[in-house]
Amino acid sequence: MKIEGLAALVTGGASGLGAQTARLLAARGAKVAVLDRNASQAQAVATDIGGLALTCDVTDADSVQQALDAARGQHGPARVLVNCAGVGGAHRIAGRQGPMPLADFSRIVQINLVGTFNVMRLAAAGMTALDPLDDGERGVMVNTTSIAAYDGQMGQTAYAASKGGIAALTLPAARDLAQFGVRVMAIAPGLFRTPLLDELPPEVQTSLGGSVPFPKRLGQPAEFAALVAHIVENAYLNGEVIRLDGALRMPPR
Repeated sequence: MKIEGLAALVTGGASGLGAQTARLLAARGAKVAVLDRNASQAQAVATDIGGLALTCDVTDADSVQQALDAARGQHGPARVLVNCAGVGGAHRIAGRQGPMPLADFSRIVQINLVGTFNVMRLAAAGMTALDPLDDGERGVMVNTTSIAAYDGQMGQTAYAASKGGIAALTLPAARDLAQFGVRVMAIAPGLFRTPLLDELPPEVQTSLGGSVPFPKRLGQPAEFAALVAHIVENAYLNGEVIRLDGALRMPPR
């Protein structure tokens, strides 16, 4: 699909990978709705790109549906969904302080995995009802998993499980929606320069970047956004998870 003129939804669009994706899609001519729990940051991004800011909790069905309805009212039916909303967290299964609190595991899985699926299912209901474009396509969804889905480190059981679930649902979701001409893809980023990593001291960031085989640096959000744009425009990409990590394979710790 050509990006220009399309209505796009970006969850987690107020910062990091989501914000850069929203910026690039808007620069390519898309009508972008920035969905995020942080209303002020979402508005700042939307104002900058001429988009629409919508407060949204991806784990809440009513919140997501209200955001999708509002986006449709302003921009028309969405043909592009990019799911970037997510959280991290590190806690070993058991240690000196006892077992990992179940609530910690559940929270990460609920936001990252269930939240992604929640937005997918509601957006898919709208996409499948649209008229097909000239090539038969009706829409495309790009989800954000992580190389932790494959190389989860110590303390990443909850995060790796949530991202592994996103990776695993990619193919069956693509098969579910293939009859409607809706594609489903996922990107598994490695170490990227996001607000979370920006909080680390420069020497730590340099060390992390140096662990990447090539190029020896942290990934840039613009590189993630560029891959999203390519996926949208390349109709033969479907049902696959693309690692975007500079050939990095994470060590145990």
